[in-house]
Amino acid sequence: MRALGRFALWAVVGTIAVVVLFRLTAIRWWKVPEDDPYLVASVAPALRGGDWVLLWRMSAPAIGSLALCPEPKRDRVVVARMIGDEGQKVKVSGTEVEVNDKRLPSEGACSKRRFSVKAPNNGSEIELRCSTEVVNGSVYERGEAEAIADLRDYEATAGPGQVLLVSDNRRFPWDSREFGPVDRATCKETVFFRLIGREGFFDAETRFRYIR
Repeated sequence: MRALGRFALWAVVGTIAVVVLFRLTAIRWWKVPEDDPYLVASVAPALRGGDWVLLWRMSAPAIGSLALCPEPKRDRVVVARMIGDEGQKVKVSGTEVEVNDKRLPSEGACSKRRFSVKAPNNGSEIELRCSTEVVNGSVYERGEAEAIADLRDYEATAGPGQVLLVSDNRRFPWDSREFGPVDRATCKETVFFRLIGREGFFDAETRFRYIR
């Protein structure tokens, strides 16, 4: 029994050591802010304000991944899809995105075809459609709406060492349309896993989910 107890103790110590090592070198847990309505709206439908997520920081985000970057013009962060690499031209027209004059392919509707967000300017509840899109082999969900007349078209080419970011929620974006290209070297973390949703651990639908 004493030997079994020592084994269990060392197993616990070893597990804690591995978690600490990963925390220091490879991952970080982060809570999506709830007090930034523009960020909260822009990350839907993949994320919601109050979600606890894991960030991968062992390697830089790849094109097509959901990256966390510092916003160039303000002391805040942005979470958006890394779409345009150095030298690539990105055009955003409402819901649709083109890279080097080729529209990003869609794989149809999401399993849940509708979702709701709060409009960041007035807090009203808005229902949006959900569909999928593909970038660099990554398939992810995007938000759409019929009324997009107030969204201006955007076109830019990423310069040396730059990337262009596009929000998953095309109806309420907060991305390069607002602040332009970003330095790729500043985007050091990838959102890849949700530990717990904003409703807590017992919301089984949102906990322990891989984020594309």
